[in-house]
Amino acid sequence: MRLAVTTPGGNVGRHLTRVLIRGGVRPLLLTRHPQSLPAELAPYVDVIAVDSTEADEVVAATRDVDSIYWVDPSVMSPDPLADYARTTEAITTAVTENGIRRVVFQSSVGAEKRHGVGEIDGLAGTETALDALGVDVMHLRCGYFFTNLLLDLESIRVGRILTVLPMDAPMSCVAPRDIAEVAAVALLDREWSGRRVRAVHGPEDLTWSQVAGILSGELGRDVVVERIADDAMRERYLGAGMPPAMVDAVLGMSTGLRDDFTPEQQRSPDTTTSTTLRSWVREELRPLL
Repeated sequence: MRLAVTTPGGNVGRHLTRVLIRGGVRPLLLTRHPQSLPAELAPYVDVIAVDSTEADEVVAATRDVDSIYWVDPSVMSPDPLADYARTTEAITTAVTENGIRRVVFQSSVGAEKRHGVGEIDGLAGTETALDALGVDVMHLRCGYFFTNLLLDLESIRVGRILTVLPMDAPMSCVAPRDIAEVAAVALLDREWSGRRVRAVHGPEDLTWSQVAGILSGELGRDVVVERIADDAMRERYLGAGMPPAMVDAVLGMSTGLRDDFTPEQQRSPDTTTSTTLRSWVREELRPLL
């Protein structure tokens, strides 16, 4: 079985690569930046430089691939949904031309809405396109990544995080390494077939008030989370140099999950993973501050 992993240097991919190696697999890593991968992995992996938005490159790199972990890479862009459409075309073309039999796709909670969830709309488009191919596909509907907090390091340092979400609204929150474990099981298990959706919700739903309490306790300093208006957040993004369409895509992920949303899959034993936010903060966030 030839198994490929995209974005192997990402928050999930870096863990998934090592899980697969420990499982006796020599994965094919598809990345824009091969030089950024840890040198210690070289004896255990094969690497091809690939731009996931270029269909010809993806097709050429996956000629002998049986299964693939696919990620639509999110990048700062003046037209992010157009970029998602290009990555969708790249993976569907590769699956069709190369006869790739199985895809595990890193999607998101909210993709089930299909429209109105900002950047997540791009993931929904990839889900729909993969479903139409008739191959074995599993969509991992992941909750809020703990690692998103790393984007707010400066805010955490000064003790004030801003959000447009209600302070008391619970959301699923998950460690990327837990997503990697779920993905590895899905890639290595030959028994499932057809279309599957697997939510990855983390150990518990958390409100922003609870997140603030956990951060404060683990960091030994007060961290306050404050809700601001959508327009105020929009102006902050624009002021930071974010292109307007990117602002809409990023803000839409919050507003689309805030307003009139119920997850397709509720929390259950098979969607609940083990790594807590408290332990992740202690192990990964605190050393960076």
